[in-house]
Formats: sequence, C-alpha cells, structure tokens
Amino acid sequence: MSERAAVDMFFDPTCPWAWITSRWLLEVEQVRPVDVRFRVMSLSVLNEGRDMPEQYREGLKKAWGPVRICIAVEQEHGSAVVRDLYTALGTRIHLGKEERGQELYRAALADVGLDPALAEIADSTEYDEALRASHNAGMKPVGQDVGTPVIHAPGPVPGETVAFFGPVITPAPKGEAAGRLWDGVLLVAGTPGFYELKRSRTEAPSFE
Repeated sequence: MSERAAVDMFFDPTCPWAWITSRWLLEVEQVRPVDVRFRVMSLSVLNEGRDMPEQYREGLKKAWGPVRICIAVEQEHGSAVVRDLYTALGTRIHLGKEERGQELYRAALADVGLDPALAEIADSTEYDEALRASHNAGMKPVGQDVGTPVIHAPGPVPGETVAFFGPVITPAPKGEAAGRLWDGVLLVAGTPGFYELKRSRTEAPSFE
C-alpha cells in the first residue's frame, strides 16, 4: 500500500484483549501506512438474551457505562476524540485497575479535556440507538459468534474491505514486529474462504 489506508477497530473499553490489540495497532501505524479509527461495539449488546454465568452477567451490566460514554463522545465530538478517550479509559481500567464507575469516567473525560459531567450518560439510554447502530456496523461482516476486537481493513482488491475478529495477542508486539504481524493478518484475512486460525490461550493478558 503506497497511500495510507484507513482501518477501523471496533472495541469495548472493558475488554483487556481488545485493549492489547489496540495498542498493537498504534504500533502498526508507526511502521506501516495505516491510520486507525477506533469505533464502538458493545459486549453488553452482543450478549443480550444469552445464557451465561451470573458473574459474567453482572460484569456486562457494568459494561454499559463506558460504551455509552464513548458513543456519545463520538456523536458529539468525532472519532478522533474517541481515540483519546479510549486510551484514557483503558489506561485507568486495564493498567490502573480502577473500579468502573462515575469516579473513573469523570477522571477519564477530564484527562482528554471533556466535560466530566458527560459521565452521567453511563446511566442513560439517550445514545443507545447510535450505540446499537455502531455495534451492528462492526459485527455484520463477521457474524455474532465473535467478540471484540473486530477490525475492518482494506482487502487485496482495490475498494474491497475485509473484516475479522482478532488478533488476540499478548503482549502487544512493538516496532517492526508489529508490522510483520499486520502483514500476516492481512494476508490470511484477504484469502477467499479463510475463516479461522486459533489455539488455546495459555497466558493472561499482559499490558507491557
């Protein structure tokens, strides 16, 4: 790719694996002609009506807040601000291990120069229609049996987009190693008829 290519990553701020993938993509931007836009999906929306353990169900109740705030910020301030807010939220949630709630949301909003009062949207359904639309746009090309991260990237045919779940990695590769992984991911994702490459995870998320 001689020109810089637009890549969308659909994230839920609460997912540690998506957070690691997002940090990898920021590395990719430095070594490949790629510009990443972070867009919102929701694990709470994805898992509505599904049978799951009570502990996970309770976690999904708390997951509504961050995505509602992110989609509201996208609607009102644009995707570039969402990128910064995701970094602020992820730094506090995954690195700082802060409890999700109004205090965290207000602090993250302040970190990126936004009105901390926007944290109140966490408990509002005002932007839920936009949230579901963004979620559906991310998930439609990959189906409903995956989670986050979902990436939409240029395909091998000009004007074509390929979409896929993953990669699930830990820790995030840096420098040229990040670029090589990107090259490989695009290669397999752009292969007609390719659906899955997977192995059991043996390590917990590492945020190095």
